[in-house]
Amino acid sequence: MEHSCSMIKHYNLLLGELEGVYHDISLKMGLSDSVSRILYTLCVFDGCCSLSLVCRQTGMSKQTVNSAIRKLEEQGLVFLKSAKGKNKDVILTEEGVKLTDRTARKIIEMENDIFCSWSKEEAEQYMVLTEEFLKSMRKKMQDL
Repeated sequence: MEHSCSMIKHYNLLLGELEGVYHDISLKMGLSDSVSRILYTLCVFDGCCSLSLVCRQTGMSKQTVNSAIRKLEEQGLVFLKSAKGKNKDVILTEEGVKLTDRTARKIIEMENDIFCSWSKEEAEQYMVLTEEFLKSMRKKMQDL
């Protein structure tokens, strides 16, 4: 048990520090954390994805995402388009693409540089272990 306790402390420390680095990067780029995460998600999905996917990918609440998207809409950086049923897609405008290229794309490039500096085996092991941790946490969450 002592081993597990020290591991979770170390894990939480690393997770918090990593979140702090992303926060600092967002600040340096003049973005709030929520806007940075939304632009990042839109960048990964080539400038367009569903509103529900933005919520899932960012881990933010619908309220936080909707508030940030309203601000992005007011700035002319994104627009919403009706999709199937009540669903909506979030789409980058031309100005939004330019901002994303200066911000989120740079974050993705930094991440890719790090992954490319690892061996293929190291990168695959990291992904496998991270995915296994996620699956296990989801399962344990259902057992609550």
